[in-house]
Amino acid sequence: MSSDNTTTYDGHVTPGGPTAVRELEHAVIRKASVSEMDNNVYLITCRATGAQLLVDAADDAERVRALVAEGSGSLDAIVTTHQHWDHVRALSDVAAQPGATTYAGAADADALPVPPDVRIANGDRITVGDLVFTVIHLRGHTPGGVALAYDDPSGHVHLFTGDSLFPSGVGGTNRHDYQSFPQLIDDVEERVFGCYDDATWFYPGHGDDSTLGAERPHLAEWRARGW
Repeated sequence: MSSDNTTTYDGHVTPGGPTAVRELEHAVIRKASVSEMDNNVYLITCRATGAQLLVDAADDAERVRALVAEGSGSLDAIVTTHQHWDHVRALSDVAAQPGATTYAGAADADALPVPPDVRIANGDRITVGDLVFTVIHLRGHTPGGVALAYDDPSGHVHLFTGDSLFPSGVGGTNRHDYQSFPQLIDDVEERVFGCYDDATWFYPGHGDDSTLGAERPHLAEWRARGW
């Protein structure tokens, strides 16, 4: 039986504000916002082992370390969803913590302030304690952008999507030559909406969460508008 506290977790956080905590049977998901860019930082804790994975050391290393301490205090893995500057400003400081293995998409790895220990690709698995995360390579917002899928054995899938998928659309693709809206919408449709059901909850790089069920009816609209 799932212990998901969806009724009390709404996924809304603000810079400098308290952590939002989602309690699952096998994992605890903590969400905090940092910086003037309202970047989301996520910490996923394995209940059985205390092992922890951090998604995006975006900024404010002190706040990120405090988030880690709110869990078990261990930091076993850091996944950077993509290379953009606002998602990596605290990476050098946070990655210095002993025992933390860093991961990033292969095509974004060379652009990061800290070369990742592991370059990840579509379909790879990252194991943290008893938790297993599947890597989804989503090209378009950056060449090596990745999302992570945690398939809760007592509930539904939880996706950490970086800036590739938000409530109301995919990530912006109009600022850099390497960006491609057609590639991103294709990957999001095929690798996210084509693989996961409507109950899947996703956690973006900025702002509030949503579910695939809430966003699926708008896919054709997103493609037609081109952003």
